[in-house]
Amino acid sequence: MSDRDLARVALGALHIAGCQPRDKVSPHFRLYELTRSDIASRQGIPNCFPSDAEFRAAVHLAREVLEPVRAKFGSFSPNSVFRSQALERALKRKPSSWVSSSQHARGEACDIEIVGVATIALAEWVAAHIKVFDQIICECYDPAKGPNSGWVHVSLRAPGGAPNRRQLLSYVRDPRSGAYRYVPGLTSDTA
Repeated sequence: MSDRDLARVALGALHIAGCQPRDKVSPHFRLYELTRSDIASRQGIPNCFPSDAEFRAAVHLAREVLEPVRAKFGSFSPNSVFRSQALERALKRKPSSWVSSSQHARGEACDIEIVGVATIALAEWVAAHIKVFDQIICECYDPAKGPNSGWVHVSLRAPGGAPNRRQLLSYVRDPRSGAYRYVPGLTSDTA
């Protein structure tokens, strides 16, 4: 079966059944980019959409968030979009009974880095130019480790779901305890 271009197919008409990894789901992103995970590959963890709901949410995110970022900064592949419950458990070292509430597990979040673009600058650009988002989190950014340290987490709720919060946060190391914590706004590790 040849790669299909599903970029113009309405979200409600998309079904994960029958889709192939190389099918285009937006003008510049393919299905496999929404489920790709080096950890899942190395550990043999299945990372497939469990239903059309997660698939459509991830395609919506690709069309509304990833495409504008690509238009501005050029070709890239997201670090992470959808993460299965099994992958979430492996990443967070949780027992098999644990259920993640992460937006990644619903297909509503992506983590991105752009080589040559400072992480904080990328987060600020996304906040200023993406029309609708739920959260933008500048995660683990530490300018002492270089401008590309950390990554930018962007979430967008699925159409018809709860309203998007337009929340700006940073996930930074507390200088006293050394533990990571969420703080309001987009800032660096050393703030």
